[in-house]
Amino acid sequence: MKVLYFDCFSGISGDMTLGALIDLGIDVKLFKDELQKLNLTGYEITIQKKVKHGIAGTDVEINTYDDHAHKARNLRDIEMLIESSGLSENVKCFSGKVFLEIARAEAKVHNMSIDEVHFHEVGAVDSIVDIVGASICLDLLGAQKVFSSPLHEGQGFIECRHGRLPVPVPAVMEMLAGSKIPIPIISENINTELVTPTGMGIIKCLASGFGNMPAMIINKVGYGMGKRETGRLNAIRIVMGTFFEDTGDMEEVVVLETNIDDMSPEIIGYMAERLLASGALDVFHTPIYMKKNRPAAMVTVLARKEDEQKLADIVLKESSTLGIRRSIVARYRMDREIINVNTNLGAVRVKVASKGNIKKIAPEYEDCKEIAIRAGLPLQEVLQMVLKKSKEQLV
Repeated sequence: MKVLYFDCFSGISGDMTLGALIDLGIDVKLFKDELQKLNLTGYEITIQKKVKHGIAGTDVEINTYDDHAHKARNLRDIEMLIESSGLSENVKCFSGKVFLEIARAEAKVHNMSIDEVHFHEVGAVDSIVDIVGASICLDLLGAQKVFSSPLHEGQGFIECRHGRLPVPVPAVMEMLAGSKIPIPIISENINTELVTPTGMGIIKCLASGFGNMPAMIINKVGYGMGKRETGRLNAIRIVMGTFFEDTGDMEEVVVLETNIDDMSPEIIGYMAERLLASGALDVFHTPIYMKKNRPAAMVTVLARKEDEQKLADIVLKESSTLGIRRSIVARYRMDREIINVNTNLGAVRVKVASKGNIKKIAPEYEDCKEIAIRAGLPLQEVLQMVLKKSKEQLV
């Protein structure tokens, strides 16, 4: 299982998170191509390596050149922007969660409804790019679990649109309230904000737990550079690796099953899409016959234990079923990772699975489909070309 660990020794912000994720090896051209699907204008993004306090990392800078880049947007404006884009469902889903989390906090702080909240800092183009960009990177990396260190915060006051505010700022404090996130560790002699609302929104929606780094085999380390000068390295470090206990070829998963004989196949298909976007390992349905020989479908969902409840809730909400069967099974699996393969027609994501001497390569269907349509080539020809390039790159 691929794992990410966020080491927030100098807090967390949107641009730092985006920089560190890119620093883990994201293909910059592929990232920018994905970001273009958002159909957002009025900005230019610069991604470059920088060395600060002797440590090299990735710095992301977003420059806006349009007055519309700074206009206030409400939550619905941002949701419509994301939903109308060509981004993947995973990216849309996670981006939406982060914006909703921040909107709830801002609404509580300012004593208004979510619909009345007009984002200024968060609604600006740079923050939208930070959140959606981080979501794109997370989708490309394909990590199944994310953990975080305790959050380090500064102290004192900062100047913002609402005036002089204490650190942590009210929106960050509100997101901490009622959560399982430890109270931030105060970094002495740093009289500024280290944990931004954008950064807090991302890590709250992303991390499964907060504490020391879990036992894992480390594969890559990425650094994302911050903009403020704090007298020490102002960056976030993200570690990518594999759980020690998951280096074997067997794992336990939850199986959820239900029989449905009174729903349109279209609705079952929609439910399957929602389940997959919410973390299901697999969703499929099997034709069956029920009592009185009525044709029906048995819907099966494979899930991680921690995702079981939310996926069961989706089945109950989206289907006509009155109950769900649940069982625990063991499955054999191959280690897998997503790599980016550059071809003459563009970059393609490729899944590589391995176990001992066994290796399997599977190009991402949606990427190949997009290239086939754009280049006017048969899909099978594109798949074969990507397979050939993948094998050459892996040799």
